[in-house]
Amino acid sequence: MTTQRAPDLKTVLIASGFVLTLAMGVRHGFGLWMQPISQAHGWTRETYSMAMAMQNLMWGVFGPFAGMAIDRFGTMKMVILGAFLYAGGLLWMAMIDQPTVFILGTGVLIGGALACTSFGAVSGIIGRTAPLEQRSWAFGISSAASSFGQFVMMPVEQQMIGHTGWQNAFYMLAALVVIVMLPMAWKLREPAMEQASGPQQSIRQAIREAFAYKPFLLLLAGYFVCGFQVVFIGVHMPAYLKDKGILDPDVAVFALALIGLFNIFGSYYAGKLGGMYSKPYLLSAIYLSRTLVIGLFLLAPLSSYSVYAFSAALGLLWLSTVPLTNGIIAGIFGVKYLSMLSGFVFFSHQVGSFMGVWLGGYIYTKTGNYDMVWGIVLALGIFAALVNFPISEKPIAREQAAVA
Repeated sequence: MTTQRAPDLKTVLIASGFVLTLAMGVRHGFGLWMQPISQAHGWTRETYSMAMAMQNLMWGVFGPFAGMAIDRFGTMKMVILGAFLYAGGLLWMAMIDQPTVFILGTGVLIGGALACTSFGAVSGIIGRTAPLEQRSWAFGISSAASSFGQFVMMPVEQQMIGHTGWQNAFYMLAALVVIVMLPMAWKLREPAMEQASGPQQSIRQAIREAFAYKPFLLLLAGYFVCGFQVVFIGVHMPAYLKDKGILDPDVAVFALALIGLFNIFGSYYAGKLGGMYSKPYLLSAIYLSRTLVIGLFLLAPLSSYSVYAFSAALGLLWLSTVPLTNGIIAGIFGVKYLSMLSGFVFFSHQVGSFMGVWLGGYIYTKTGNYDMVWGIVLALGIFAALVNFPISEKPIAREQAAVA
């Protein structure tokens, strides 16, 4: 054992909060670049949508491997790597105008960066630092930080694009990522974990155990839906509103910022309620409520006020799934491989994200509207509510070691 002291929970929440605020805040604003980049390069919406889809897919692909590295080598090193990958990805998006190269580079660099700096990356250190009775609450705090990033960064990115141009906006964000994330990563140093006596569960055994356990598979199915819904809406909302006659770009920016603002409260209270009530029941309620909110939005007359009401209601449900899902994983399997297992579940989320953002662009290109995609969003919401309901969050029974 090293003599290095473990960080306290307050330090972990503050440092990871800054990392999540920037990582998720920048990422949520990528929809604002769809039209200026497409117009500058003469691309269809499908091209930029594919780049965002690839980014989300690679985020999911890299997630389990980043989680393995974090669980073994610590959070600090992977956040540092993620900061440089993020900056590189933003520079790539600013300078590359060849579609295939843009799509592949954006996917690998930004996807890898998010795998090292987002929810899964910090879930392990939060789960290991927070006492059991505070774990769900702590996950809620970290999820709220990412939502705060969306609320803060959306208007900032819009102003950057408007005042300096879309390319210069990428350059400034790249510098900001490095300046903020590197010192915060230093606060996330962990001492080497002391090995308990007796046989230890290996990474391979942990993976085999999880994928043989039905509640874990149900979490995978539900999280696919979460990714499909939120990324489709986040990327395609500005274009959808413009198609429907709401031409003022500030309406879309304010709508997405409202989602971030209200999700601060939604994520926090989801984590808090997760420490008091059944997390699977809460997840089912969230997915069902999302479906109702989206359905009402599509049925109601469209105006800037209906958009704002929709955004506020959806914001309460936006990332409130994250603390509950991570809490279930920690409760079932313990925290030793929490970052890795969260990475696998998040991979399912990102497959859904890939499908949502790409299918939105593809169907729009083929039909000229988003009607079919909205129908899929509603059907998937009902599906997710049903598959989360029977999940058991009780610790898995093991012969040799108790769940942490």
